[in-house]
Amino acid sequence: MIARALLLVSGVAMLTLPAAAQTSRHVLTGDSVAIYNLVGELRVEAGSGSDVVVEIQRAGADAAKLDVQTGPIRGRETLRVIYPDDLIIMPDGGAGRGWNTTLRVRDDGTFGDDRGDHRRSWYGEGHEVRITGRRHGGDGLEASADLRVIVPAGKNIALNLGVGKAFVTNVAGTIRVSVASADVSTDRTKGTLHVATGSGNVDLRSASGDVSLATGSGDITASGIDGSVLRLETGSGSITLSDGKAASIHAETGSGNIEATGASGDDVSFETGSGDVDVALIATFRSVHIETGSGDVTLKVPPTTGAEVDIDTGSGDIDFGGLTLQVRRISHDHVAGTLGDGKGRVSVETGSGNVHLQKL
Repeated sequence: MIARALLLVSGVAMLTLPAAAQTSRHVLTGDSVAIYNLVGELRVEAGSGSDVVVEIQRAGADAAKLDVQTGPIRGRETLRVIYPDDLIIMPDGGAGRGWNTTLRVRDDGTFGDDRGDHRRSWYGEGHEVRITGRRHGGDGLEASADLRVIVPAGKNIALNLGVGKAFVTNVAGTIRVSVASADVSTDRTKGTLHVATGSGNVDLRSASGDVSLATGSGDITASGIDGSVLRLETGSGSITLSDGKAASIHAETGSGNIEATGASGDDVSFETGSGDVDVALIATFRSVHIETGSGDVTLKVPPTTGAEVDIDTGSGDIDFGGLTLQVRRISHDHVAGTLGDGKGRVSVETGSGNVHLQKL
């Protein structure tokens, strides 16, 4: 009877050991840190002390095959989750999403490394790795790793993710998030923030400092920004900006609507290949440029605005709601004139659509 009880206890221990082995904790020293993981959820939070701490939870039938490596690469401390296969199956099919992403991974486990161009970050050197939510016979590695990254203030940190979700909360420093196919959410960041995703939505809430958000395909939503430079770019998707303050603001989409409310800056521009542009500026400016290949443009400005105005529409109406424009030149599709003291500049162009310049 005693021998049988011991056997049962031993069997329980053997069953729980693999789960315990799937969790690990790593400490990364230095001011510049880079983290790489191909599949999973990434959560980045503020921490104290002097070191970056990474907690990893592995999942999937092949979770035990994942290897975590650390050490300096190209001048900064790194943590890399190594997937020993070129075909990776997301556990549980990627939570119902039809994932099918291909990117290139170097032999040391690094990839991506956003260089400011989300269109090229995932191609070039390294071997090709495919990440999918569908199993293909007996091939592929079924595994993922969820990372919790705790970052003290003032660090320069690069976060690279293949497929999954990324969350950055209350972190201060220089933050670069580069993902191949994932939604990215940030909240209460301070310092410099760069986000680039090949495919996915980007949602920012409250940022102090320079901000750059880019996605190849997806919507961008940003609110509560105060910095000197603000750039929002999507290849295909809408851009929604509220309470954005920066000396330079640039929002651009290849196809989609742009809406900006409560915005202010010295030099601001909004461009879309196809879509409506609706902008409300709450302060005077030096220059405003708005352009759409096809769509209506609405620009609301303070009553005290002074600017040289040039509006051109290939096909559409032009109106000035509540503003007095001293007209220099006018035709059915082109109006040029002066508002107030004429110190600023407003340029609006649409290939096909109406233009409304209104008093805020």
